[in-house]
Amino acid sequence: MPPFLPASGTMALLPMGNFDIDLDFGLIHEDKVKDIFQGKGSIEVKTERDMWSRTGNMAVEITYKGKPSGITITDAEWWCHLFTIDGDIKFVLMMRVKELKDRIKQLARTNFVKIVKGGDNDDSEIILVPVQKVVGYTWK
Repeated sequence: MPPFLPASGTMALLPMGNFDIDLDFGLIHEDKVKDIFQGKGSIEVKTERDMWSRTGNMAVEITYKGKPSGITITDAEWWCHLFTIDGDIKFVLMMRVKELKDRIKQLARTNFVKIVKGGDNDDSEIILVPVQKVVGYTWK
């Protein structure tokens, strides 16, 4: 039995409250997500392989062969970071590029990020960002 279900296997019905308002709100945001994925908002998609599960960090490229790259030069409005283990997507972090840049800058000021060499032949400079520090952010 999943831990969120009562032992009897049935769930008590909760009062519906403002279901129609909540439904409208949900549908509006479903449409916003559809718009993003259907080309009305550009997306930079990056995939994090297994190492994040051991280190707790996401790797964000900032230079390649000494030239700005990755998050530094993207024109995308949205950053979509896939976290995989053995090629299976475990979760996705998606946020506006500007907000991710702001968060990384804030974390850099408090020494929570680290810049390392990586990628093929160590040609990239990568910022290692603790995933929990990104998702644990106090949003404005």
